Amino acid sequence: MPSRLSSPLVRDAPVLRVADSVEAGVRRLLDAGLPALPVVGDDGAFAGVFGEREFLAALFPGYLGQLQSAGFVPRSLEDTLQKRSACRHERVGEHLLTDHVEVATDFSDAQVAETFLHHRVLIVPVVDGGAVVGVITRGDFFSALAERFLAR
Repeated sequence: MPSRLSSPLVRDAPVLRVADSVEAGVRRLLDAGLPALPVVGDDGAFAGVFGEREFLAALFPGYLGQLQSAGFVPRSLEDTLQKRSACRHERVGEHLLTDHVEVATDFSDAQVAETFLHHRVLIVPVVDGGAVVGVITRGDFFSALAERFLAR
């Protein structure tokens, strides 16, 4: 049986806790150099994903995601940062993506591809018995897939 393309792509990643603040989550994201991180609940089990998109949703007003264009909204970034500065103290758990985007350790490449396509996530957590053992980034998966495609 051929090896999975994505097996060597599983990398260690820090995990956030649902009780962590948005500020702490953003700092961990930047430190990790990843676009998103898995989040675990109080029991240590996978609870969701917090990343770039979830941070933007926490920072900007909720209606922004519903607009076709925000060109008419006159506020500057500084206004938004000041108005929503309180979000830094909100819990990561209030802003996570809770879709089932995780895969088990016996995942297939097709499962990983399907998750990236249907959920538009930037990472896929790899979970074993509820515990996060690593993540696969969309960028890593794309690069490996593109290299394999071009080598044929």
